[in-house]
Amino acid sequence: MNAPKIPLPELMTSGHLACQGCGATQAMRFALKALGPRTALVLPACCWSVIDGPFPHSSLKVPILHTAFEAAASTASGLKAGLEMRGDTETVVMAWAGDGGTFDIGIQALSGAAERNEDIIYCCYDNEAYMNTGIQRSSSTPIGAWTTTTPGVHWKKRPKKKMIDIMAAHSIPYIATASVAYPNDLIEKFRKAREIKGTRFLHVFAPCPTGWKLAPELSVSMARQAVTSKVFPLVEVTDNGRTWKVWKDFEPTPVKDYCMAQGRFRHLSEDELRLVAEGIEENWQYLLSREAGSAFVPGLQH
Repeated sequence: MNAPKIPLPELMTSGHLACQGCGATQAMRFALKALGPRTALVLPACCWSVIDGPFPHSSLKVPILHTAFEAAASTASGLKAGLEMRGDTETVVMAWAGDGGTFDIGIQALSGAAERNEDIIYCCYDNEAYMNTGIQRSSSTPIGAWTTTTPGVHWKKRPKKKMIDIMAAHSIPYIATASVAYPNDLIEKFRKAREIKGTRFLHVFAPCPTGWKLAPELSVSMARQAVTSKVFPLVEVTDNGRTWKVWKDFEPTPVKDYCMAQGRFRHLSEDELRLVAEGIEENWQYLLSREAGSAFVPGLQH
């Protein structure tokens, strides 16, 4: 996972409009390296609908179809059907949406596409809030986090939605999480997804220095700490949702160190940080139980 084996072809150019340190931009660059030029993108309202650049200019060397906030999966399904009617079975159609457009606004269309097992890749680049519209809370925002709609003492009190479990319940052929801090792993998972037919769901951790109150140069190190602190585990789910694999080959780091490096968590007390860490460990044990195929009883694993 550490040795650089990044392919050379570049399908993202300079001139994009991302903020410094944007994890979503890194994620797109690596994903397109894996998928190649025979890729068609569907972009709903999200940071990337701005990052790409103003019409008629684009920072990407693949065709893009912009669509409404809630319609990424349904638009991608229609685009794939249209290409197949024209005899094009080679072009990969990928919906590329943020967490707001996936966990919240777009979940109905995504669920419908997954239930039909549409032959598309759906990628959620997760920066854990509605960053493009002003850092509002989404159901992907982690417990304890500050946003403009969960300010001060009113920080988010509910845990992050378990999107991987939701997608696994649809019995689709491939689901994976990835992080921009581990580009080889990310690229390999997109390559796997390209070779599979049916609905493939990839959940990519993409730090937002602006929304996280984080120095831009720390973006990749935060993405790495999210994995090693077990905040964002790297997981693959195959066999139509039945087989889970959790990456465990790392030296664990403290949740507190991860949180205190970001301004969005600095309001938390020691007791509150301890509760956040306990919740993260419980989720980790839950994932290990899914991998082992055993029952999980909250509170008994640690």
